[in-house]
Amino acid sequence: MAGPDLPNHDIGAHGPPYTEPRPSQPIPGQPAYARSPADQAPPASAAYPGLPPPVSYPKRRRRPLIVGALVALALVAAMTTAIVYGTRSERSIAAGALSDATAKTAIQGYLDALEHRDIETIARNTLCGIYDAVRDRRSDEALAKLSSDAFRKQFSQTKVTSIDKIVYWSKYQAQVLFTMRVVPATGGAPRGGMQGLAQLLIQRNQILVCSYVLRTAGTY
Repeated sequence: MAGPDLPNHDIGAHGPPYTEPRPSQPIPGQPAYARSPADQAPPASAAYPGLPPPVSYPKRRRRPLIVGALVALALVAAMTTAIVYGTRSERSIAAGALSDATAKTAIQGYLDALEHRDIETIARNTLCGIYDAVRDRRSDEALAKLSSDAFRKQFSQTKVTSIDKIVYWSKYQAQVLFTMRVVPATGGAPRGGMQGLAQLLIQRNQILVCSYVLRTAGTY
């Protein structure tokens, strides 16, 4: 005769006992891996409501800077070339307008004016380009007469024989050292090898003798 059935203590009153799922089985609805705190951090605009979203600044382009530097270098090179060319042009203009031949002609014309007492020519040269603008020329004419009288007391005839040196001050001005042969006013044989110094000005296709100095005597 079978004994009475013993109660099964493993079975609860409300159903079978709860068993935990195995670790190898993921929980439904959960990702297979855990996110890092950095991935889970909300954006700044979400963490601080009311603030504008972060602004993304465009990267600077170096190409415009390089192009600007090249343009500046080109301008500097062009200006340097223009200055050098202008300086050479000024020298060539001065050298072409004032040569040994033109300087010799201008100085000889001034000495002839002193010899023949040509007051207007003497004053026009010594005023050095401003003769036409001067209203009262009486003092300049008086000085021209004195210069001619002093020259005539020293020489009766002069002739420029050579141009020894031309020093250009600018494209319009030059200093000229020259040699001349003179005949003394008191008579006697001509004397050569006397040097004079003249300052010349180029203006309106004319060469004016602004000053004349005899190297072995005074200024006339």
